[in-house]
Amino acid sequence: MQFELTKEFLDDISTAVAERNSVFVIENISELHPVDIAEILDQVNLQEAQFIYRQLNEDQASSVLVELEEDIREQFLASLSAKEIATQLDNIESDDAADIIQDLPEYRKQRVLSQLEDEEHSDEISMLLEYDEDSAGGLMATEYIVTNVNWTIEQSLLELRLQAEETSYVYTIYVVNDNNELLGTLSLKSFLYADNKTKIKNLYRKEPISVSTDTGAEEVAQLMEKYDLVAMPVVDAENRLVGRITIDDIVDVIKEEAEKDFQMASGISERVDDRDTVWVLTRARLPWLLVGLFGGILGSLVIGSFDEQLKVLPVLAFFIPLIGAMGGNVGVQSSAIIVQGIANNSLSLDSTTKKILKELGVALLNGTVLGLLIFAYTIVTEAELKLSLTIATSLFSVIVFAGIFGTLIPLILHKRKIDPALATGPFITTLNDIIGQLIYFSIAWFFFF
Repeated sequence: MQFELTKEFLDDISTAVAERNSVFVIENISELHPVDIAEILDQVNLQEAQFIYRQLNEDQASSVLVELEEDIREQFLASLSAKEIATQLDNIESDDAADIIQDLPEYRKQRVLSQLEDEEHSDEISMLLEYDEDSAGGLMATEYIVTNVNWTIEQSLLELRLQAEETSYVYTIYVVNDNNELLGTLSLKSFLYADNKTKIKNLYRKEPISVSTDTGAEEVAQLMEKYDLVAMPVVDAENRLVGRITIDDIVDVIKEEAEKDFQMASGISERVDDRDTVWVLTRARLPWLLVGLFGGILGSLVIGSFDEQLKVLPVLAFFIPLIGAMGGNVGVQSSAIIVQGIANNSLSLDSTTKKILKELGVALLNGTVLGLLIFAYTIVTEAELKLSLTIATSLFSVIVFAGIFGTLIPLILHKRKIDPALATGPFITTLNDIIGQLIYFSIAWFFFF
């Protein structure tokens, strides 16, 4: 049955903790999934979280520590001793352990590592901490199942039983030579159905899909998605097997990247959530609000430069919001399509021109339809042919320009190694608004003055 956290349950927990009722905690919380326990710890205060956490057994406590939100975990770790943290890390795979302590101050990080009972595990975590956290080396775990190409099934089985004690999930068996160079993979089905005397070299699949330790996290995610992999082997510069990346880590990467792009497209310059302080939230939002303010000032200057035309024909002012809004909407739509193509790595060099031409065609068609509609509206409501032509032509021109502009900007940003998600936010809407007004009044000047 799926657990649902309610306010009543949280109130009961708070009461039990206040009364130091460990029996209630053990009976009602310890049997829950680690994700659900982590959700509870996220909602209660630090003192309550500490009490609940200390009622869990070692395996549960380790699993819960992995599932905590980063900001909550950071506060929580600050309340634990180096020995307590080390005790939990002993029960956690190397990649998760590295993720947990990577943000600790350096002196405390070393103290935790020195407290680990398993020296080999400590060395593995230290090695992972040396890699960039957004690289394959930073994502990988050093626990995996491996066999030698020259072994038999019987030999392999004895070795794999020992390896399985350190590995939480077995997705595939990696095949290496005597130098630990990755040669291929062996499916569990092939392994289980083979005769004991069969040699691995007669069963394994050669030319495995792998990544190097310095491969970017996004590229790893793209490869795993493309080839439908649940685990990806990681090799060093000499093609020696050093780790594996599992699908749960890649899901986290995809989620974080999607959140970052969504916030950036919304005009938020750094990753935040509703639990951050007012200062942090303001710092993340203010830069692009300032861009919007500056853009608004430029837009008002454009309108002000056509002050005489507005005095002669004040009806032009009624359609300023329409022109600005349509230009911004079309620009965001076009840029969103291109940004999606860049993120999916589907924009190859030979298709970029086709994509631009396609977006131009879409803009021309949309501009024609919307231009005709606004022409029909203004000719009925204003009964003025020149005004209707002005509005319709301006709308058509702005839509075509915004479509081209929204397509080119993310491509240019991407080429300059700048996140193209910027092009789907206030940046594109502000620029389209300013240039759209300029196009509108220039066309009006042409028709009337």
